[in-house]
Amino acid sequence: MSFDLTVAGHFCIDTIHLPNRQKPYTILGGSAAYVSLSARRLRANVSVISKVGGDFPKAYLWWLSQEGINLASVHIIEHEKTTKFELQYNSDLSTRILRLANKAPLITVEDLPNRLEAKVAHLAPIAGEIQYDVAERLKQSVKVLSLDVQGLVRAFNEKGVAANKPLEDKRILEVVDIYKSSIEELKAATGMSDLKMAIKTVHDFGVETVIVTMGAKGAILSIDGAEYEVPAYPPNRLVDPTGAGDAFIGGFLAEYVRDKEAFWCACVGSATASTVVEGVGPTLIGYGGEILRRAELLYEKGIKH
Repeated sequence: MSFDLTVAGHFCIDTIHLPNRQKPYTILGGSAAYVSLSARRLRANVSVISKVGGDFPKAYLWWLSQEGINLASVHIIEHEKTTKFELQYNSDLSTRILRLANKAPLITVEDLPNRLEAKVAHLAPIAGEIQYDVAERLKQSVKVLSLDVQGLVRAFNEKGVAANKPLEDKRILEVVDIYKSSIEELKAATGMSDLKMAIKTVHDFGVETVIVTMGAKGAILSIDGAEYEVPAYPPNRLVDPTGAGDAFIGGFLAEYVRDKEAFWCACVGSATASTVVEGVGPTLIGYGGEILRRAELLYEKGIKH
């Protein structure tokens, strides 16, 4: 089968503690879930390469397949545990403590499909599960390779609490065409405290498109030396910010595979992110019509700006 987008990274089980609720939510998580579901809502043809344990709820797999995501390369290792995170948000949802409770085995070259036909492969590691050799092999199979670096710049202390660390194997940037991360992750990955210098450092590895997400401040899109400020769409309500950056790149790539203009793709990404934060987890990502309506408003605003 041929896909618009193949996403590689661990599905996980998230336990999300929100300030206005006594009991936490336990829900499907992982960048791969948010990216693939966001792209599907915009009618992209999507597959996922992932690894989960025997404890991964079958209901999650059923739901993902009902959404139209191809799960043929999701490997269930019965005797292993699924990657699990606990997320504790502060009172205004602006910061969180992220704790790794379990970690599934690495995704290896052997886990990749023998024949992969996809326009774009997106690397979405959350806890170091994708290494350079997997990125290099995927690059040989696809036209465009995209990376969210977040899971490669996370270090975990003895209690599992995450903090940013430098990107250890920078060779992965040499095979990437599209790079996406938050400002903090970008600075950790490059070792540069100045934003412009950090973006330039990524471009210097040969990366054509750099996307830096900034939450409510929107995003920066840097492509071919031109820089664009991408506005954020104000959500109707802010319930759970988990996965907003993943929804952004899912929306971006869904339009990118259709050869749409880069700034438009970024506006679709921003609009997609605005829908996911209105509910808990990836279940309430908006549908295509609403996402595109919001994107058009952002696009007009950006052009006038």
